[in-house]
Amino acid sequence: MLSKIGFVVLYTILGIIAFFQIYPLIWLVFFSLKTNSEVFNDSPFSLPSNPQWGNYITVWTEGNISLYFFNSVWITATAVILTVLSASLVTFAITRMKWKLNKLVLGLFMVGIMIPVHSTLIPLFDFFLRVNLIDNPIAIVLTYTAFNLPLTIMILLGFYYTLPREIEEAAVIDGCSVHRIFFQVTLPMTMPVIATTAIINMIYNWNEFIFINTFISSDKYKTLTVGIQNFVGQYMTEWGAIGATLVISILPILIAFFFLSNKIVEGISSGAVKG
Repeated sequence: MLSKIGFVVLYTILGIIAFFQIYPLIWLVFFSLKTNSEVFNDSPFSLPSNPQWGNYITVWTEGNISLYFFNSVWITATAVILTVLSASLVTFAITRMKWKLNKLVLGLFMVGIMIPVHSTLIPLFDFFLRVNLIDNPIAIVLTYTAFNLPLTIMILLGFYYTLPREIEEAAVIDGCSVHRIFFQVTLPMTMPVIATTAIINMIYNWNEFIFINTFISSDKYKTLTVGIQNFVGQYMTEWGAIGATLVISILPILIAFFFLSNKIVEGISSGAVKG
């Protein structure tokens, strides 16, 4: 009897916590369906009297959101693939190969975690200006990759140390080269933790604002985080359109997390246990 009461209390508490976690998303959807008059005159928690589904059509067709969405997708995907692949190669070399500068290289990557983003804006801007990459999405991809590498390597390290070396040794005996061992043996075994790092990188890249706003000036290269500013004017701000843009921008993250959540938990738990 006491155990049943305990479960009821536990699930009630968890339900309340889940409600407070989900409600901001529900509120944002309702907010995106309101007019400016409803936003300013009605209660913030009121439902839209006449849902303005046209806000989504407006931002997608007239607000250039379709272009910004496409830019966010391909820039984020390219940076995530480049970061995860590079970090996997580095982690493989550090954990599976013996060379003199092994620990030094790892230490240099870990120092990168401590570098504040804002302190690099001026040096990076000057560098990209010299190599003609200002207002070029390549600058954004390279920046995302560089800043995400240290954390990605740190997450991968814990998982790589748990991988049994016997499988790789057997592959060597069968005549596999180092490249084949990495791509055909080690990389497939690390898919759970790769999913974890991919989601972490995706969230950072998708929501990033500072680098895009600093290095990109052309409208054709802007992403969703910067494109929202189109609906903020000197005399008039379309709050419903801003809400619709925000809903569109969080959908890919929610979908990716929904489909990869099991892999994320598996990757975190696997990397946390040694041996």
